[in-house]
Amino acid sequence: ETLKAFDREVNAFVDYMFGPRDARVRGWFLLDSYLPTFFLTGAYLLCIWLGNKFMKNRPPFSLRPHLIVYNLGITLLSFYMLIELILATWEGGYNLQCQNLHSAGEADIRVAKVLWWYYFSKVIEFMDTIFFVLRKKSSQITFLHVYHHATMFNIWWCVLNWIPCGQSFFGPTLNSFIHVLMYSYYGLSVIPSMRKYLWWKKYLTQAQLIQFLLTIVHTLSAAVKPCGFPFGCLMFQSSYMATLVILFINFYIKTYRKAPSRTALKETAVTTEIKNGFHKDYFAAANGLQNNKKAQ
Repeated sequence: ETLKAFDREVNAFVDYMFGPRDARVRGWFLLDSYLPTFFLTGAYLLCIWLGNKFMKNRPPFSLRPHLIVYNLGITLLSFYMLIELILATWEGGYNLQCQNLHSAGEADIRVAKVLWWYYFSKVIEFMDTIFFVLRKKSSQITFLHVYHHATMFNIWWCVLNWIPCGQSFFGPTLNSFIHVLMYSYYGLSVIPSMRKYLWWKKYLTQAQLIQFLLTIVHTLSAAVKPCGFPFGCLMFQSSYMATLVILFINFYIKTYRKAPSRTALKETAVTTEIKNGFHKDYFAAANGLQNNKKAQ
């Protein structure tokens, strides 16, 4: 009863802050109450903290089969969302410059259903960080990484409840395309024979930056020439995307524009003794992948 009362208070507060929710998504999984999204985010952050403590004195896990399945699954889901968003917005005659929330009829519902999967994919992508923890890739668990994962899941809960279609379609369409490229890259990087062909990681970061900039331009275009889409949501999305642009530029400069320090070079190889007399040299790779070499 206490939890139910707390749930009612929390949802009454968010309704007071943002106004009436979109009735078309009432009853959809995870949307009616904010608590599941809040608790899943808290569990994500707790897993990072506890996971790092748990792995501190343990060798990293390999998890190669898990990474193959995971990256393939996210790639396929992203491809589905990309195609479905293109088809749904085309069917509804969406205006690229500005699209309101109610004029496209059934196409709006179709877009909302895809965007629910986009929202749900953000909790699945928490596994990116969990894999880093289990593989002891703490250098990959940056502020940008955790900030992006934790905030996106919560922001898209709000999007689905108040603006589940219309102008909201553009960012997920671009992001789904980027994720097809990104997770297919990560999946291929798990296969040792493919790594020599994966020279294009740098350009993935550039593509992500272009994605954020295009989303800001698209969002502000609806503010310049309104079509009935909530102005406050446009301003919030533009501001949030601006923070990602700043953080990604900082990441890009540190990663690709500066020579690696001596400390970074030393951390590239970590030797772990094994009971049978063998040792493994773990080298950094995309998505936490490490190429294990055995020498007696």
